[in-house]
Amino acid sequence: MKGLADEPNYSVALLEGATALSDVVENHIYEQTLAEKNAFFVADLGVLMRQHVRWRTHMPQMRPFYAVQANSSLAVIEILAALGTGFICTSKYELELVQGYGVPSEDIIYSGVCKQLSQIKYAAKNGIDFLVCDNEAELRKIARCHPCAKLLLQVATETSSEGDEMGMLFGSKLKDCRHLLESAKEQGLQVVGVRFHIPSSCDDPQAYSHAVSDARCVFDMGEDIGFSMTILDIGGGFNGSETQLKQINSAVRPLLDLYFPASSGVSIMAEPGSYYVSSSFTLAVNIIAKEVGARDLHGNLNEPSPNDEPEFLYYMNDGVYGSFTSKLADNVIPAPALPKSGVSEEPVFASSLWGPSGDELDQVVDQCLLPELSVGDWLIFNNAGAYSLGPPSTFTDSPRPPVYYTISTGDWFEMQDAGITQDISMKNFSLVPYFLHSSQSDEALSVPA
Repeated sequence: MKGLADEPNYSVALLEGATALSDVVENHIYEQTLAEKNAFFVADLGVLMRQHVRWRTHMPQMRPFYAVQANSSLAVIEILAALGTGFICTSKYELELVQGYGVPSEDIIYSGVCKQLSQIKYAAKNGIDFLVCDNEAELRKIARCHPCAKLLLQVATETSSEGDEMGMLFGSKLKDCRHLLESAKEQGLQVVGVRFHIPSSCDDPQAYSHAVSDARCVFDMGEDIGFSMTILDIGGGFNGSETQLKQINSAVRPLLDLYFPASSGVSIMAEPGSYYVSSSFTLAVNIIAKEVGARDLHGNLNEPSPNDEPEFLYYMNDGVYGSFTSKLADNVIPAPALPKSGVSEEPVFASSLWGPSGDELDQVVDQCLLPELSVGDWLIFNNAGAYSLGPPSTFTDSPRPPVYYTISTGDWFEMQDAGITQDISMKNFSLVPYFLHSSQSDEALSVPA
């Protein structure tokens, strides 16, 4: 890997027998009994492989381009590169990261519709030609700094997702596309395809019908102007469930067969991000402070309601300016759970969960039911892999939580059967057996990334 030492950069714990991911989480909690009790992730890399197989099964006509901003941890990039996915990058940091793993420039798309001149120049210098664009100002920057770029025109979509404006916020409206295409032609730029995006919050299959139909119109405009239009990118919005994947495929496939048949020579791609990583990662956080909120009162403030119980506010050592940054984007946070060692039959109370910053926006979970917890107790967040492991935050001084990578022996054998080998495809990790509690040794522990 370019720019890295020959030694492995991280270790992957090989789980043998009946050892489960929850056992690994419990084990690291046990190890921190007398330590600082820092937040940490445990990742099951076998999930990446299974999700990839599921994608190839249900979406065989679409090549996945992984959205790096969803999770840029080292093992994720290396495994997906070995599996042959392309990559969607939104920053120079992501471009450097992906290229560092030897991903060919033709398998990288530089997304983001507003780019710095320096980053466009970086893309040109490093042979990254596929860029996304949706406005004239960006066209002029690209013509100046990367005249050989191959552009995907971002087209706005209309969705019925209540409260979601992202489809219309980014992308050129259909009525403006011909003007942009003509402008690109005048500036000597090359437009090679169309990109659109349907958010995961949209559950209307007709949104895909309209978007694919609009894309066909833009293709016709581009070909009429003289461009060779060969790429259709249907964007992201894949939440990771097999049910949603089947629904999208059943909605999109007939339209693609109609508007972009195999005989057209158009390459179809999509941008799964959360799809790959959401269920791959589990986050463990520690309670660092606790407050008792006001009792549930109504009417006369001196007259408590029948539900006269305290409400607890818990402060954790990670928050929305760290691993829960997705709270600021889409308000989707997985429900917290207790570690197995903390499960009890105690009564539960209304609770809210907050990050450590003290900022009013640092509320991770508005309301949930939990037994009364104490400072030093742990909470577990499953399905925590999406938008939780990007570049380190500059808002706080806290380092990013360590990641303990794991894989079962069965999943590792399946990866080898798929052609992923430690000595050729994945050179940057060491595979070590994992032991629980008293059987552990320093050599056998999974080392955080």
